[in-house]
Amino acid sequence: MLEKGLYLIGLISFIGIAQTYFIYPLSLFLFGKNTQVKPALNSNYNVAIVIAAYNEEKVLEKKIRSVLATTYPLDKIVIYVGSDASTDRTNEIVANFATPCTNVQLKIFQGRTGKAGIINSIIEQCKEELLILTDANVFFTPSTIPNLVRHFSDKETHQVCANILKKSDRNENIQALEKGYLLVENQLKLRESATWGFVVGAEGGCYAIRRKAYTPIPPNFYMDDFFVTMSVIANKGRVIFDEEAICYEDLPTESAEEFKRKIRISIGNFQNLVAFKKLLWPFWSAIAYSFISHKILRWLTPFFLILLFLVSFLLSFDCFFFQVLALVQCVLFLSPLAIPYLKWMKPALFVAHFYNMNLALLIGFFRYLKGVKSSVWQPTPRSKN
Repeated sequence: MLEKGLYLIGLISFIGIAQTYFIYPLSLFLFGKNTQVKPALNSNYNVAIVIAAYNEEKVLEKKIRSVLATTYPLDKIVIYVGSDASTDRTNEIVANFATPCTNVQLKIFQGRTGKAGIINSIIEQCKEELLILTDANVFFTPSTIPNLVRHFSDKETHQVCANILKKSDRNENIQALEKGYLLVENQLKLRESATWGFVVGAEGGCYAIRRKAYTPIPPNFYMDDFFVTMSVIANKGRVIFDEEAICYEDLPTESAEEFKRKIRISIGNFQNLVAFKKLLWPFWSAIAYSFISHKILRWLTPFFLILLFLVSFLLSFDCFFFQVLALVQCVLFLSPLAIPYLKWMKPALFVAHFYNMNLALLIGFFRYLKGVKSSVWQPTPRSKN
């Protein structure tokens, strides 16, 4: 009986991993839609560009210039930069733009507030019909804003996600892996959008939303973009992904930086799981199926990996196959230690990076359990642009 129970636990764990990483993506690629209606371009809306910035002197000038280079009418755009007690040239850079450009506004926050607090404060004050929330290191193309805005001619559309393409000067260590992973993620978002009319979580680097559809982010909340998106879905609004609303974001060059970011993401994942657990019922609905398959099972993958190892270990006493399997899994759990030496061995680096990111998710879960006292952030070190 014990052996049968172990086999069942192992099978459930394997299916959980396979569902989120293989079965769900494959089902969307095979049976989901990959095209959707693209409304005609229009400039009927006043748009607020909202940027929360802390010590972003390396990228902020290029960011603002990329926004001002848009083909959307500039007299319908206001750029709000909330400086979170920045100590570098962030305030000076924004002020230099604000002097000749009345549509660039600087909001200085004297004490560290955190991204969510800055966004909430700016949105509470601005009057524009549409909001584009974006990060300082995400650079627009001339067509980013018009391609985002065009979808709001449909009154059912409450949010539009941009197609953020990752770039880096180098293509070694984790950069190539992250680029490939994010390209697949964007394709999944396109198919979710085209098939069901929603995307399970916008990427916070750039998305547009109706001001009246924006739900203020709770205090000390990580993953503000996921919270905003799931709030729109919970309120029956459409969330569209536009693959032509292209912008660019630089990738971290070091695995350690990506590891820290994944921990923060993991904390926010479990905050959002509790906040939107009501969307898991009825479990046969499209939103529950995609929420579970695309997100929740991925968040639980560290636990599935641990269960698979424990099952293999306990069964190894009577079976040579499970002895080998347990040994292989020991090596895999230790593989992140070898990341600095694997940059030219892409298959091995992929496996090591996978286990490293799942370790970050596990650490984030336990930090979530301890309680989150602040969501104030330190930005990922920027390369000079």
